[in-house]
Amino acid sequence: MKKSQFEFWKKLYINAANLILILAVAALFYWNWLRRWNIMMDRDFEGKGNLLMGVVYIVMLTVFLKVWGGFKLGVTKLGNLLLEQAFALLCTNILIYIQMVLMVGQIDILLELALGTLRLSILEMLLIVFLEIIFVNLYNKMFPPYRMLQINGLHKNHLNRKMSERSDRYNICEEISVFEAEETVFDKIRQYDAVLLNDIPSKYKNRILKYCFEHSVRVYFTPKISDIIVKGTEEINLFDSPLFLCKDMSLSVGQKIIKRIMDVLISLVGLILTSPFMLITAISIKAYDKGPVLFKQKRCTYQGRVFWIYKFRSMVVDAEKDGKVIPAVDDDKRITPVGKFIRKTRIDELPQLLNVLKGDMSIVGPRPERVEHIQKYCEEIPEFSYRFKVKGGLTGYAQVYGKYNTTAYDKLKMDLIYIVNYSMSMDFRILLETVKVIFRKESTEGFAEEQKEENVN
Repeated sequence: MKKSQFEFWKKLYINAANLILILAVAALFYWNWLRRWNIMMDRDFEGKGNLLMGVVYIVMLTVFLKVWGGFKLGVTKLGNLLLEQAFALLCTNILIYIQMVLMVGQIDILLELALGTLRLSILEMLLIVFLEIIFVNLYNKMFPPYRMLQINGLHKNHLNRKMSERSDRYNICEEISVFEAEETVFDKIRQYDAVLLNDIPSKYKNRILKYCFEHSVRVYFTPKISDIIVKGTEEINLFDSPLFLCKDMSLSVGQKIIKRIMDVLISLVGLILTSPFMLITAISIKAYDKGPVLFKQKRCTYQGRVFWIYKFRSMVVDAEKDGKVIPAVDDDKRITPVGKFIRKTRIDELPQLLNVLKGDMSIVGPRPERVEHIQKYCEEIPEFSYRFKVKGGLTGYAQVYGKYNTTAYDKLKMDLIYIVNYSMSMDFRILLETVKVIFRKESTEGFAEEQKEENVN
């Protein structure tokens, strides 16, 4: 099968699977609507009214699946895919519950509607799990992982290891040096479905990209800092020659004002809603070892300004003796039992809502680093200071798409992607992704022993 045909049938399968999923879940809702909820109203819907309820449910479910990333069959791992679909289903059913309450207009049946919606949600989720297991297994059998050629430069990074963790999608069959004869490299490329460029010089990357574009070969590569900056350029159509404009990456005055207003509102609401959890956490920390509840540390934010960041203490007192920086590792003995829980659930970060309210931080932005880390990183990676073009954030692009032990250089690139492509919609998307991250174990992985020297965080 030709590559173009292969991709066509893959997209067709994914779209068909997603359509079946939506229609199956909507059918379950429609059945409940006709048998239970419709008859609760003073005047039952008939014909087109019932169909309209089904259409409204399909539209809401589709929108939330799109927002939460529930359509990424073949891209996201099954567990994460089901989690995203569960969030989408929850949002849809909460809205449909509110709609039915307003339509029925009787306070005495609120509990009955709530229990009915809960039962429906459980049945729908079981149906989704059943269908997705079938869809994913069929997908893996019908569309085997891409046979890939890895082309290495002078420095080989950890990309190979990361790609191998998704053996269901990628199969790196062979490696070759980019410095071999060009015809040898091109001949190898023609033998595979895709190419992985592992940190190769730009002049070689450009030639390989053009060759792969000509021969319709997929190319995966990690961007350089300059690639990310160029991605945020603006197209100018003034002449008969293409012209790109690369402007200052910092936020405009209007964006800063709107972002600050949102930070104040969200932090105030957040402090109110999470106050019971913060109180329980504070009592638990104090009861465990009688030590201080809060932990504060000097961090850097907008334009390199230093401030004190607040966190719930998750480690033993004096975890870093003599001021020596000791990164957390998996199964770190310094982390208390209470600390393990609040780190996994991100509850230890809640006091930073006070930092946001004070203006030291934003809700979304690059994670503020320790002062000593900034000095070290800027010596090794001069571009690391580019992160100071915006305020540090409680959550950020690198926090939702990276891991705790992601290297400093990769975190920098992810933060720059956020800065050069900034928009309020991106902030909203990151906030949604943050909710999902809490339930992902890999996002809180500590550093392996061999990573301690290359990344300190």
